[in-house]
Amino acid sequence: MLKLRGEPYVLWRAVDEHGTELDVLLQKHRNKAAAKRFFRRLLRSHPVPKKIVTDQLRSYPAAKAEVPELANVKHVFVKASARTNNRAENSHLPTRRRERHMQGFRDAKRTQAFLCRFGPIRQHFALPRHRMKAAFHRAELQARVLAWHAWARAQFVNAN
Repeated sequence: MLKLRGEPYVLWRAVDEHGTELDVLLQKHRNKAAAKRFFRRLLRSHPVPKKIVTDQLRSYPAAKAEVPELANVKHVFVKASARTNNRAENSHLPTRRRERHMQGFRDAKRTQAFLCRFGPIRQHFALPRHRMKAAFHRAELQARVLAWHAWARAQFVNAN
């Protein structure tokens, strides 16, 4: 849940089994129509999943029943509790950090545009530090920064 100028908005986020953010959508409501809109948006850019894991909100199965592509997809519910290791909830943390740094988001359309671009960029630079030695981490991060600069340079040349 995000607040934009004092009004609550729901942050819908799809995360794969590795914790990689697939899509993010900011909506006013958390009902069947909103869930259906999110499922359809996700299916436009990604293949049909084998399994969907959600919290116990009843709008998810209702929306899934109305999307024909998801008819044969297994739907698993997780218990919503404070200490559950839920990938979708944990993936909100960088957004919360960025929101605090920017002193809050203000406009829904600009927030949606920012979050769509922020996720993939953050994924590019977020390394699993706990699984690598410091020297390898530094080398990998330097390689990713160089790749980023090369990509940005190519975008600048193509724009001009």
